[in-house]
Amino acid sequence: MSQALATPVAPSLSLICNTRFHPNSLSFPSLNPHTFGGLSIKCARVGGVEIPNAKRVQYSLQYIHGIGRTNAKQILVDLNMENKITKDLSEEELITLRDEVSKYMIEGDLRRFNALAIRRLKEIQCYRGVRHIQGLPCRGQRTKNNCRTLKGKKVAIAGKKKTPR
Repeated sequence: MSQALATPVAPSLSLICNTRFHPNSLSFPSLNPHTFGGLSIKCARVGGVEIPNAKRVQYSLQYIHGIGRTNAKQILVDLNMENKITKDLSEEELITLRDEVSKYMIEGDLRRFNALAIRRLKEIQCYRGVRHIQGLPCRGQRTKNNCRTLKGKKVAIAGKKKTPR
């Protein structure tokens, strides 16, 4: 049974390891964590999020929840950092970037803060809280035709047909 399960994996393992696969022994060569075979893998992790390597820093920072265009530009200005491609950043630049981003409320803290604010509105039963409870827009948008993302998929009402003329 175990041999049957290991058989489809064997060719891919031999490609990864660049060694011949022997069914009785399985060993991986010791590799540097940043190099894998002939490929180099370097992920920039800022604020608990892996930001893309192929994009410029300003746009890569926007992958972090809570950092938009304005905050990304402000971070680069505060650090006097050039807006270069993320994979070209040195370790020192990445460390200073992480320190600067940690000053902002991002990711889990921001989501928790927003959820608490919405829960408070629901508890005091204000207009916006009631709209959140009902799953309707709470900022004054029309609801007759639009707001399908909040209301959900359109449901047909049985028995409501147009009368022929």
